[in-house]
Amino acid sequence: MSEFIETHHLTGIIIGMVTFLIIGLFHPLVIKGEYYFGVRCWWVFLLMGIGGVVAAFLVHNVILSASCGVFGFSSFWSIGELFQQRKRVEKGWFPKREK
Repeated sequence: MSEFIETHHLTGIIIGMVTFLIIGLFHPLVIKGEYYFGVRCWWVFLLMGIGGVVAAFLVHNVILSASCGVFGFSSFWSIGELFQQRKRVEKGWFPKREK
């Protein structure tokens, strides 16, 4: 499979598709995380980010390494988005969870 990907120059396309899917995954994770846990779940995104970056260093396959890096840095980015989501909830753009 690796030869097929390299022969047909598909590495960039696959990395792009994986990046698109990872970013699409994090959008609802941030919304649901803030809804159910507030911003106090930021450390989960931090741990996922560290894990993704470490995995990117350890994996030798280019596609998997890039995917781990994208996952890690998307996790880091989500920490900021989590706090932005709290502001969006305060503005009434998203529902607030009743306790």
